[in-house]
Amino acid sequence: MQFDRVYIVSTGAAPGQRNMEIDRRLMELFRDGRFQARFGQQSPLWRCYAWEPHALSLGHGQDDSAIDYARCAMQGIDVVRRPTGGRAVLHGDEFTYSFFSDAELSNAELYRMVHEVLREALALHGIQTDFARGGSSFATRYRQSRASQSCFTSSARYELQAGGRKLVGSAQRRSGKVLLQHGSLPLRRSREGLGELLGGPGSDLARQVDEELARKSIVLDELVPDPPSCDQLAASVETAAGSCWDVKVEKLDPQDLFALF
Repeated sequence: MQFDRVYIVSTGAAPGQRNMEIDRRLMELFRDGRFQARFGQQSPLWRCYAWEPHALSLGHGQDDSAIDYARCAMQGIDVVRRPTGGRAVLHGDEFTYSFFSDAELSNAELYRMVHEVLREALALHGIQTDFARGGSSFATRYRQSRASQSCFTSSARYELQAGGRKLVGSAQRRSGKVLLQHGSLPLRRSREGLGELLGGPGSDLARQVDEELARKSIVLDELVPDPPSCDQLAASVETAAGSCWDVKVEKLDPQDLFALF
């Protein structure tokens, strides 16, 4: 399928609740046709952003009974629930994207296409990544391992890895014809301590989560000494989307979208 045009917007850093509210409202723009009426049919949107302060996001249906809300508050960490699925992510020094589309393509196909763009964007910075092949189903893993509370301890097919370790974590949600995909690309290690936010300091769960994160995930500054900034990565996604999908990519001002809310 050929997109008619692709749009991209960078909204900078914001608190967790604000970031999730923007994504929910953008999804509504696609669902009720306001985005298409303003910007045209068959035109997906990339949003690039960051988090300030750090935030702990939970998947749409994730059980939050293990979350230490008091410790999160003490450390100044927002706790939010994503509209997408998946498991907990501690958002710190990272590049985050959301992707919206009403294309008549399967979730799996859009998942692959988005990660192809991200792989090409990273290659523009000399960073080589591979698609994960995927192992046991997430449903099976979530039943078998308490450490699976963290998104970055498991990889789905087509997620990006480097050296066999997960680099980009993504999750989706479809509402009618509209698909929203979220993804997190850590620039530097800023997720240490996730375990104690999930299970409390010194707990077996905290130890398991932190050990699995260290063993199964990787961040950009472990691959290159001076990782690209969020702005540089957003520019590379813009370039890569155009080349991978052979389509014109147009950059939007955030106010162009916020005016539609």
